[in-house]
Amino acid sequence: MVNDSSVGMSRASLLNEVFEQAVAEIAHDPTFVAVEVVKHASAHRRGSTALSVTIDREGGVDVALCTQVAGYINDALASFEELYTLEVESAGLERPLLRPGDYQRFAGKRVRIITTLTINGAKTHRGILGGVRGTSVMLTTDSGELPLPLDTIKSANLEYDPRADLTRDKKERKQHA
Repeated sequence: MVNDSSVGMSRASLLNEVFEQAVAEIAHDPTFVAVEVVKHASAHRRGSTALSVTIDREGGVDVALCTQVAGYINDALASFEELYTLEVESAGLERPLLRPGDYQRFAGKRVRIITTLTINGAKTHRGILGGVRGTSVMLTTDSGELPLPLDTIKSANLEYDPRADLTRDKKERKQHA
């Protein structure tokens, strides 16, 4: 006799497997040129599966792109009868930095990095990202250059500064006047 809960779990595992495959295929689908999957996750909750995908693209992500990605994933999962929810969202202005390549790509941007160890008297560090040197992320702070070992980074995000946008807009208006 087959246990219904084990069948449900195997179907949920299959749902998760197809979700993972659909997310991986986004990078290779010509419809989604330059769309980056920043992170994705699935969690089983009370007979349902919660799926989430965070995306980014140079120039930003809009609702239409999130809807397209959600449609692509929903199409891949159409054969499943299991209940699931799907959330597709933009990485946002304060995008998380998750991979070593992110620290290189966003060099020159303002960031907030939280470390697992106290470094220079603090666990939260703010400054201008200087990329990666060896096994450390380089951060330019008011006190100078600060190397933060990659293996001590708990979380890191771009830090949005609305004043910088206002200053840039003001300069652009002056140039066009």
